[in-house]
Amino acid sequence: MRSISLGVILVMLSLVSAVPGFAAEKLSGDVIMFHAGSLSVPLAKMEKEFEAMHPGVDIKREAGGSTKMARMISEVGKPADIMASADYVVIDKNLIPKFADFNIRFATNQLVLCYTDQSKYASEINSDNWYEIIQKPGVVWGHSDPNLDPCGYRSVMVMQLAEKFYGKEGLFDKLIKQRKKEWVRPKSVELISLLKTGNMDYAWEYLSVAVQHGLKYITLDKHINLSDYKYNNFYKQAKVTVSGKKPGSTIDRVGKSITYGITQLKDAPNKAAATAFMAYMLSPEGGLKILKEMGQPPFVPAIVPDETMIKNMPVELHKLVKVNK
Repeated sequence: MRSISLGVILVMLSLVSAVPGFAAEKLSGDVIMFHAGSLSVPLAKMEKEFEAMHPGVDIKREAGGSTKMARMISEVGKPADIMASADYVVIDKNLIPKFADFNIRFATNQLVLCYTDQSKYASEINSDNWYEIIQKPGVVWGHSDPNLDPCGYRSVMVMQLAEKFYGKEGLFDKLIKQRKKEWVRPKSVELISLLKTGNMDYAWEYLSVAVQHGLKYITLDKHINLSDYKYNNFYKQAKVTVSGKKPGSTIDRVGKSITYGITQLKDAPNKAAATAFMAYMLSPEGGLKILKEMGQPPFVPAIVPDETMIKNMPVELHKLVKVNK
């Protein structure tokens, strides 16, 4: 039998009070979860805690770029119970209404420029000169693929916004021209190993990922880092064209503050256990607490755009969300 710590017991008790009858049902089986790579570390901890509370359940997670993960469901037809995206819009665009009925916004983040002590000019770079440093000869920097990963198109947006914020005409084009094709990787977490092995000097990542992996990082002004919805009017000046649902098609991603989303699929193979995990994940004393501890600000409570969406989700989740357009 797996031992249960006092902390896990307290989490379980808080969930019982938040969701009546939640812990009374004996749950079992696999819960298949596709999710953004940037959620891997906090979800690993959530998985461990939840499985301690429900020994009969096995949370099976697959991580990757959010767009790619959503397309595994909508285009490849892979079965899944839960999908968590680093951009809630990915769920709206790829899964609703055919594959899912609701989309809960549960956390935010910000873009930072990560590096290590081995990085060229590590002792010189700061929040004011970063765009000059990464243009220097011999400096290797990268980001994830905008077509597969929200962190990728958000990284490009940050550089577009930097040109406008600093008043440096042509800055974005200079940066993109200097960046080599091989510096763009399918998902943002792949860049971490390149940083740590010294094969890359700088990489665009979410703040939470930088904190969780012990990386050094440069924080950026709120006009640039996509962290604050109050700056959405400035963010919307950024636009990145990425591949669409159908081969050869494209869609435009317009800048806005970073908001993570999660849903349960209509044909979830294990609805009861999936709903229970989502209730735990969206609890202020459960998953949202873990996110906060790991450098990723959660929405407490989580958010949905209207009352209709609340009606579309399992009743066990109703008390864990509020309407906020």
